Amino acid sequence: MAATSGRVLVVDDSEVIRRLIKVNLELEGFEVVTAADGAECLEVVRRVAPDVVTLDVMMPRLDGLRTAARLRAAWQTAHLPIAIVSACTPADLERGESVGVDGYLAKPFDPADLVELVRRLRAMDRPAAAGAGRRFAYDFGSSAGQAARNPRDFALSEQSQELVPPDEARP
Repeated sequence: MAATSGRVLVVDDSEVIRRLIKVNLELEGFEVVTAADGAECLEVVRRVAPDVVTLDVMMPRLDGLRTAARLRAAWQTAHLPIAIVSACTPADLERGESVGVDGYLAKPFDPADLVELVRRLRAMDRPAAAGAGRRFAYDFGSSAGQAARNPRDFALSEQSQELVPPDEARP
């Protein structure tokens, strides 16, 4: 069996979305484990030891932002890179920032952006990325002017797939 690119825990209450994310990540060599909501995520996360967690925001039992906060609060999972993959309100983005979410991908999303986000989160140094003043380490799909406040933060240009500082015009 070929080596994997890492293990991803995908958490979404929509079975269709879980399958879509799973297929796209598996095609790129990731091992994918899924959970239907935040409560199931907390049950599964220690057993499967993922390298990255993706969370939807609106889910039954325990939503994605409260799940992210619980993952950050537990020493066993505080280091895990976490991405929100959801259609979020600006208030959700603010809450995500406050609980330590590392990345954001807006639904609907391009599968290539999903793969790129997971790869970047997998490669990031979580303790170093948790510095004050940053919005998200990686932001795909929110309004560019609001998403990155620190000039050291970068977002992926939607057209050229190149990293550009948030204060520069995007192609």
